[in-house]
Amino acid sequence: MTFEADFQELRERVQEITDLTSVGAVLGWDRSTYLPAGGAPARARQSALLARLRHQKATDPALGTLLSRLERERTHLDPDGLEARLIEVARHDFDRATRVPDAFVVQLSQHANETYGAWTRARPENDFAGLVPRLERTLELSRQYATFFPEFDHPMDIFVDNATEGVTVAQVKDVFSRLRAGLVPLVQAVSERPEPRTDFLHRFYPAGEQLAFGESVIRDYGYDFSRGRQDLTHHPFCTRFSIDDVRITTRVKENDLTECLFSTLHESGHAMYEQGVDSAFEGTPLARGTSSAVHESQSRLWENVVGRGRHFWQHYFPRLQAAFPEQLHDVSADEMYRAVNVVRRSLIRTDADELTYNLHVILRFELELAMHEGRLEVRDLADAWHARYESDLGVRAPDDRDGVLQDVHWYFGMIGGVFHGYTLGNVLSLQFWDAARRAVPDVSDQIARGEFAPLRGWLTEHIYRFGRSRSANEIALATTGSALTVEPYLNYLRGKYGELYGVHAETA
Repeated sequence: MTFEADFQELRERVQEITDLTSVGAVLGWDRSTYLPAGGAPARARQSALLARLRHQKATDPALGTLLSRLERERTHLDPDGLEARLIEVARHDFDRATRVPDAFVVQLSQHANETYGAWTRARPENDFAGLVPRLERTLELSRQYATFFPEFDHPMDIFVDNATEGVTVAQVKDVFSRLRAGLVPLVQAVSERPEPRTDFLHRFYPAGEQLAFGESVIRDYGYDFSRGRQDLTHHPFCTRFSIDDVRITTRVKENDLTECLFSTLHESGHAMYEQGVDSAFEGTPLARGTSSAVHESQSRLWENVVGRGRHFWQHYFPRLQAAFPEQLHDVSADEMYRAVNVVRRSLIRTDADELTYNLHVILRFELELAMHEGRLEVRDLADAWHARYESDLGVRAPDDRDGVLQDVHWYFGMIGGVFHGYTLGNVLSLQFWDAARRAVPDVSDQIARGEFAPLRGWLTEHIYRFGRSRSANEIALATTGSALTVEPYLNYLRGKYGELYGVHAETA
């Protein structure tokens, strides 16, 4: 066969795999939004069947033979072109998939879906004890998965590499160590200063009006509602079924103005990344974000660097005040800006401020390491959680609902490889933001006018359009001139919170 015929066959094969992945994502989205409780057992079975069918397609020996033929021609291709990159990524995915038995994939899918349903029931009831057997099975499956990849040095390396290729546990620990060294004294210095006023954030804000305001902001950002939608869920997320169908979810508390707004801004960052991928990649594994770290850099950039910035509130506070005139009649734009940036040692990761957020992530990552290394048993996880929150953040949850049960991640999938990406994303977000400001010097003034197209256009040109055809490291180097480095992020935090709280960088 000719190269052209072989490449066309590859596209057809990966299209089928991609479509099966998307069908599974539709079922997952429905499970987390509209599925009635009684449908959960059948949904677990359906999802397991899809996982098996997809895995069989992804590990078909004929696909491996096809890739071998194409690789012999790869030296004649443009190394940065679609053909070469698709062959490279398809080979990576094939080699990784063929290490995992069909039976394991089915077991994991069935278990994950059942455990998610159990978590949705257990969290409101504060019943961690009832989930312990399921979570012990999750850890067992996670450890089993790691044995399929013995070439990695640490049992959690495979999970970290799956999230951001080429990154190891040792590298994450190094980044976290440098971050902690910069964050702890800054948090301490800020904590000794008076808190801004925040009472008005907890007045009554009707859910419908909150949703409408959040959606109006992300329309301005550039989230395309003709290719997406927003729904309510237990734990907000973004999911993609194609480049032209990227959906987000949020949750609302009527006595908390920030919950819905900032989760909406966060998920819109993920979604705009997915909607911005080059349409030529549709139906291939290139048509999605390149790594969890880059993905989180976009959600955190739009949520925090933009959405918690002074220029954002110069533009949006009058609109928010018009939407909630009674609740905000005695509030100024400056008070709102200070309130949404209050630094407070808190219990909930998703509600945490920019300074303390990463401490939430670091302790989760370290608990995962302890479980994988056999230093922590699942039955002791809740107590370990409370102990770490007391030592690291100086707070203790009154129950497990706002403790070890607060995040969905360990209750759907495997243990490891997710949380660290939030902090790596925070770090990358400032490298990208600094690069964007060099290219678009008046970007902050544009934000103050509600003009987001130049920033989004720059991000699309340098990050979004590449999808998975460039690695996280390639994108960082090409865009910022540097691999992952914590200094821009720490400088941003020192500057912003130094000004907000009157803390000098040298003091922090």
